[in-house]
Amino acid sequence: MANTVHAEGAAAAAGKAPVLSINNIEVIYDHVILVLKGVSLDVPQGGITALLGANGAGKTTTLKAVSNLLKAERGQVTKGSITFKGERVDTLNPNDLVRRGCIQVMEGRHCFGHLSVEENLLTGAFTRKDGRAAIANDLEMVYNYFPRLRERRNSQAGYTSGGEQQMCAIGRALMSKPTTILLDEPSMGLAPQLVEEIFEIVKALNENEGVSFLLAEQPEQNVLRTDVVVVQIARFLHRVFDDLLGPRRLGKLPHRDHLRSALHQLLHLESNLAEIHVEILQDVGGH
Repeated sequence: MANTVHAEGAAAAAGKAPVLSINNIEVIYDHVILVLKGVSLDVPQGGITALLGANGAGKTTTLKAVSNLLKAERGQVTKGSITFKGERVDTLNPNDLVRRGCIQVMEGRHCFGHLSVEENLLTGAFTRKDGRAAIANDLEMVYNYFPRLRERRNSQAGYTSGGEQQMCAIGRALMSKPTTILLDEPSMGLAPQLVEEIFEIVKALNENEGVSFLLAEQPEQNVLRTDVVVVQIARFLHRVFDDLLGPRRLGKLPHRDHLRSALHQLLHLESNLAEIHVEILQDVGGH
């Protein structure tokens, strides 16, 4: 049975070619534990894709599958493919992907606590070979988007606030001169006002610098309040389809309306998000 949750938004509808495509991937840890199954989504060139799901839904695993960080946790993509700028990238090293323009900002604001804010930012330019002047220009660009970092540039990153550390992590990613950023739960542990500020900066980076974003967040976040592509990935949905819709358990099927209601709640369709299509590729016989 094919379990597919597919989303299509305004950016995709406008005909923008995807810069990043995830095609029906399956992720397994320790050669045994199935974490993701049948996940497909596109990030349009110059667009923002928001990946919404509760804790444990598979958002971080999806991002790590793209950035090729799964091997560090004994995970691997066993089925499907991931393409970036039309090139298959799921077999590349993480540093090679960064050089091609795709970088991940990890969940939890991973800064080098013993380095200053500016030193943290400069580590993001480690893979670049375009000279000091270009790096200095991009450092100034980061400070223009994050004025707080300019004020704290000489402070140890470990002694800055959570919001400043998140800004530092995003700024460090920008210093690699990416075309696409994978942003994992930037709102975690931050005050709502700071979350709003960071989302507005992400929106500005997308509009002004043309950076594409794959943004993983909790469903309750009103992500960017703009047209985004939204897809809900949740492992227990696959269990619903596998366990409840399987041929051996038809007697335990919930009513179709209950499934539809659950999906609508998970996707938070009451907001002003882009057009969303949820396709379940399985005939459940009228239930």
